[in-house]
Amino acid sequence: MVAVIKTSTSVQRILNYNEMKVKEGKAECISAINFPLELDRLNFTLKLNRFIKQASLNENVKRNAVHISLNFDPSENHSKEKLNEIAKVYMEKIGFGKQPFLVYQHYDAGHPHLHLITNNIERDGKRIDLHLLGVRKSEPARKEIEEAFGLVKAEGRKTKEQFSLLPIANRKVEYGKTASKKAINGVLNKVLFEYKYSSLPELNAILNQYNVHADRGTEESRVFKNNGLLYKILDKDSKPVGVPIKASDFYNKPTLKFLEQRFKINEIKKESHKNHVRNIIRETFIYEMIKSPEKLADRLKSEGIHVVLRKSNDGQLYGITYVDHVTQCVFNGSRLGKQYSAKGILERCEPTMSHIENNNQRSIIFLSNNTENLESEDHLKTNPIDIILRAENTNDYIPKQPKQKKKRKLRRGI
Repeated sequence: MVAVIKTSTSVQRILNYNEMKVKEGKAECISAINFPLELDRLNFTLKLNRFIKQASLNENVKRNAVHISLNFDPSENHSKEKLNEIAKVYMEKIGFGKQPFLVYQHYDAGHPHLHLITNNIERDGKRIDLHLLGVRKSEPARKEIEEAFGLVKAEGRKTKEQFSLLPIANRKVEYGKTASKKAINGVLNKVLFEYKYSSLPELNAILNQYNVHADRGTEESRVFKNNGLLYKILDKDSKPVGVPIKASDFYNKPTLKFLEQRFKINEIKKESHKNHVRNIIRETFIYEMIKSPEKLADRLKSEGIHVVLRKSNDGQLYGITYVDHVTQCVFNGSRLGKQYSAKGILERCEPTMSHIENNNQRSIIFLSNNTENLESEDHLKTNPIDIILRAENTNDYIPKQPKQKKKRKLRRGI
């Protein structure tokens, strides 16, 4: 087991984070300790008010929120009862046994782990010292709990790195190297809850990057008629390999019904990120010489955007999808606007020579209309290129000759 302790000035932010995970189906609140009501009677406001009231006993302490994660080896699969008992013992051993705290079990990583929320203000207003809490109390508690509960021991830096709080690494599934169900489940946990997609093709635009595909089957198939969904592993040629796995067989139940709910939520969420993709594509055409959709796709990789080009059997481009890994949004080209669709991109990538000639001719006519001394028909028949290159006002300049001074004749008598 590995314990990670973080502190904050806002318990509301920490509580929001965990409750959002619950709403998304990626976590579950499994225990509420030292709360006046049972867990099933607690809503968000009651949970938050309990922490705020406790923190108000000592308003001099600003950093009073504590967020702890307990991370277990991927091979461990403990019951909720055992996880709750581990959390209780751990909090008692680090001095937080009498504090109000919530226990959340998360399912969004490649290893089982808990999140604990509490604060460090005691009933009498005294502050629990957080300085070197990990070294002084957490490490000894961890070792004792590993022995008492028979947990996999986490010793050394290399072992600890396996318990990172980040989601599983972005890697492609390779058939035969890992159990199919486990490999697909790892990708689904990463993609389904983090990316914003609003249709099955958009979801597959992401999944296919990891050699996974969600398939409804043909319209005549029993799977399609029963609104079923299968997940398949793809080979290097994007062809299905192995036995498909039903969506209902996975722990999070990523069925078609579940996805349809996500489509509605994501449609709203990703609306504000459209301009990010539009601006990058627009700037790419301004600053780069883009001659083909493939060139555009290659250029957008450096901006964190994966482009899926959908082509017919004869190689004709008929669709384009953008997967923005920065904002974690997926957009079908036509949803961004006509100029970002497959047809619009082709038109921008392949300007014909007639367009260029027409533009040049318009420029020549404009210049000739503004050139002096072109009123006569002879001038209008002159080659326009000659007119442009000809210097204006070409009268030869002859410097004025110095005048001889006339001798003034003096009149006599004047």
